[in-house]
Amino acid sequence: MSTSPRIQSAVQQIKMVQSQGKISPGSLENITCWLTQDRYASYLPKVLEQIESSKWQALDDAFWTVIPFGTGGRRGRMNDIGSNAINDRTIGESAQGLAEYILQMPASNAPLSCAIAYDTRHKSRHFAELCASIMVANGFHVYFLDDYRATPQLSFAVREKKCSCGIMVTASHNPPSDNAVKVYWSTGGQILPPHDSAIIDRVMNVQQIKTVSFADALQTGKISIITQEIDRDYLASATKYSWPGSRNVRLIYSPLHGVGSFAVLPLLKAAGFNDVIEYGPHATPDGDFPNVPGHVSNPENTAVFTAIIEDAKAKNANLILATDPDCDRMGCACPLTTDANSPWATLNGNQLGALLTDFVLGKLMSLGQLTSKTYVIKTLVTTDLIRRIAESYGARCEGNIHVGFKWIAGLMDDCGPDDFAFGTEESHGYLIGQYCRDKDGAVACLLMCQLAADLKAEGLTMHQRLDQLQVQHGCHLEDLINVQMEGSEGMANMKKLMQSLRDNPPAEMGGLKVVAVRDYGNLTRRIVGGGTETILAPKSNMLMLDLALPGQSVPSGNAIAVRPSGTEPKVKFYLFGVEPVTNASGLASANHAVAERIAKMKLAAKRLG
Repeated sequence: MSTSPRIQSAVQQIKMVQSQGKISPGSLENITCWLTQDRYASYLPKVLEQIESSKWQALDDAFWTVIPFGTGGRRGRMNDIGSNAINDRTIGESAQGLAEYILQMPASNAPLSCAIAYDTRHKSRHFAELCASIMVANGFHVYFLDDYRATPQLSFAVREKKCSCGIMVTASHNPPSDNAVKVYWSTGGQILPPHDSAIIDRVMNVQQIKTVSFADALQTGKISIITQEIDRDYLASATKYSWPGSRNVRLIYSPLHGVGSFAVLPLLKAAGFNDVIEYGPHATPDGDFPNVPGHVSNPENTAVFTAIIEDAKAKNANLILATDPDCDRMGCACPLTTDANSPWATLNGNQLGALLTDFVLGKLMSLGQLTSKTYVIKTLVTTDLIRRIAESYGARCEGNIHVGFKWIAGLMDDCGPDDFAFGTEESHGYLIGQYCRDKDGAVACLLMCQLAADLKAEGLTMHQRLDQLQVQHGCHLEDLINVQMEGSEGMANMKKLMQSLRDNPPAEMGGLKVVAVRDYGNLTRRIVGGGTETILAPKSNMLMLDLALPGQSVPSGNAIAVRPSGTEPKVKFYLFGVEPVTNASGLASANHAVAERIAKMKLAAKRLG
């Protein structure tokens, strides 16, 4: 690219404002690249316009880093320009880098192919077509889901069509401003090491993004539309988990303006659940999520259910289920008791995971399909109640893995999918069976409906069943704090916090003594007072503080995990409290004790953040 006087002036200007602290060093480097390198020529006018308008904060937000691959792919705020934004260039680099990485791998007899799907977000269809045109230009056949479809259907399609890879255009439960690509391997699971780092290396060095006309590729047969085929085959695979039992339950279902209705409603109908009411205010696919509190369609957020609960009460419903925009997460609300005037409450991801683990293992046992090799998987930050439930059935619990469902999918293949029963993570992700390799909100809804109907026949609600599990296995409570740390300053604060905790961990948290620090960055568990142990787990930037009750010196199951998010600018504090329960009458006091303990831990964690 010729360095015209206008470009030279812009380069000098950003050097000056960086020296004044108005933009970060990373922004200076990345903006200079976009000004002077040929690969960014089409974006030059917009970059120059923002520089000449002195839009320093906007430029710093868009350029302070190169948007990374996290636990869920490459995700962020949409902006027409910027290395730290979702736009045609960063999406294009992602697809081109993926194609180049696969092309340099040892050749196989199978033809190269890629499955692509998209959700209801703004520009999702545009980005999906862009990715398809890039993959075709690089010699891949593209299997395209030509309407709003769920992430688990994309994972299923990758496996069903024996694809080399897959791309899902979605930002999951993020705000309307965001979008993303999730990249899938030939297993149907999201990219794992070493492929993830190798792909990002390719992405970072993409010079030319090859493209062809989407319409031409479709006309010449290089893109195949497989929507109806995948709908049919996915439904056939998912309904295998429709077990004998009651179907007497009235459900209010919300897709939260996402794709869920295209997967959930046909599945529940095929399974015999005919009393299903779609919640009207959330039924329309809409990337603005207009009728959801805060316009954030996240079923983890209890506020999402407030209005739906009133509707459910009026319609004498037994259960509310909601899925996020790409239908890979499921949330729930239901009455506390079977009384007609019972209050309603939501269940968090840990509670749902425990209930579904118990339900699935119980069904497998009743069907004679539970063996000594059966296992479930949970992540490190998911309640240990799941482990205790699994062990009570004689099943194994694999739980020493990090946050992100890709780790569950990968471990499932490592351990052998034939013996896999159920996988769950605290952030409302659930998977059963072998049909895909990602969490599935639609099949989770199917399991929840079956559980609710079975419990209704027994005269119980899910909250009451959860109480039974707590009496049997001990009172387990968890909480989560999200500390937002936006922009380049936020990243510096995250690094500072993590380093401080590594170098000088607190002596106590909420009145509980810190007796050990598990550092998953160097895979060591450092015991306070001396001694270290090796941790057998994948590396990640997470710390776990093991806590002991007053007067004790050994961990008691109470703990705090600290983890910078892999997809969002925030640090997460996961709080775990455990208390033994001797009988049903003692559950209330145990619950009160743990709740008070968690509250104190929460205050201590907030002071750290």
